[in-house]
Amino acid sequence: MEALARDYLKRAEARLVIAEEAFKRGYYPEAVRYSQECVELSLKACLRMVGIEYPKVHDVGGVLEAESARFPEWFREHIGRLAGISRDLAEKRSPSMYGIEAAGKTPGELFGEREAEEALRNAKQVYQLARELIEERK
Repeated sequence: MEALARDYLKRAEARLVIAEEAFKRGYYPEAVRYSQECVELSLKACLRMVGIEYPKVHDVGGVLEAESARFPEWFREHIGRLAGISRDLAEKRSPSMYGIEAAGKTPGELFGEREAEEALRNAKQVYQLARELIEERK
């Protein structure tokens, strides 16, 4: 479990680096997409670390909330926010890649600097908390 958790966290960090670079270049939909992937991998690392098998979905916020008792108290204080971030970014995953075809909206029309900045800020927070949890469990 620990090896998988650490691998997921390493991959989450890579997504965060890519999201930051996309943001700097003005590729805002990509910054949102990679922020979502960072959050997903970070939270799955947390779940793996405490031995929880999660469903193969992009939003694991509900699992995090349902299994909150398996986490340390300091981490439980953040679970509501983590689950909210997970839900929000999971909903943006597909539109950040494909837009909303039925409405004729491109990803660039849907996600600007403000949305990308928020997604990136949230991804950094989630990644940092996941890293602290995994480092604590060494």
